[in-house]
Amino acid sequence: MSVNNFWPYVKPWLFPLGVGCVYGLCYLHDPQSTANALHVCRTLLVQLGPPICIVLVMMTLINRYLNPAALAKFLGSKMGIRGVFFSSLAGVISLGPIYAWYPLFKSLKEKGASIFVIANFIGCRSVKPVLLPVLLAYFGWKFSTVFVLINLIGAMGTAYLVALVCDKSESERL
Repeated sequence: MSVNNFWPYVKPWLFPLGVGCVYGLCYLHDPQSTANALHVCRTLLVQLGPPICIVLVMMTLINRYLNPAALAKFLGSKMGIRGVFFSSLAGVISLGPIYAWYPLFKSLKEKGASIFVIANFIGCRSVKPVLLPVLLAYFGWKFSTVFVLINLIGAMGTAYLVALVCDKSESERL
C-alpha cells in the first residue's frame, strides 16, 4: 500500500495521537499532575458525553428533514396564531447561518408573510434545541426552562416592535 492510499486513514488520528504523546511526555515529567488532568478529562467526558451524543443525533435529524422550502408552506401567508407558533418553532429548530435564510424571508415577505412572523423566526433562533442537553447538564431544569421561555417571549416582543415600526414606515411611504 502506498503512502497516498494510507494517508486518508491516518490523517484523522493525527491530533488524538499528538495529544496522547503530549500526555505521555507530561506523565514522564510530572506523573501526579498528569493523572489529575486525565481524571478531570474523564469526569468531563462522562458528564458531557451523553448530552453531546444527543446533540449530534438531533442535528443530524434536523439537517435531514428541515429545509427552507418545507418552511415556506407554513409561513407563506398570514396565519394568525398558527403563524406565530410555526415561526417560533421554525426559528428554534433552524440550523445554519442566518444569511442562508434571507432569500426565503424575502420570498415569504413578497408572498404576504407578515413582518412579525419573519422577525419572530429570526428572534427565536437564539434558542437551540441541540444545545439544550448541555444547558441542562450545566444549569439544571429550572434555569434552563426560565432562560428558554424568556428568550421566546423576548423574541415575540422584539418581533412586535419590528412589525410596529416597519408597518408604520411602509404605510407612510404610500
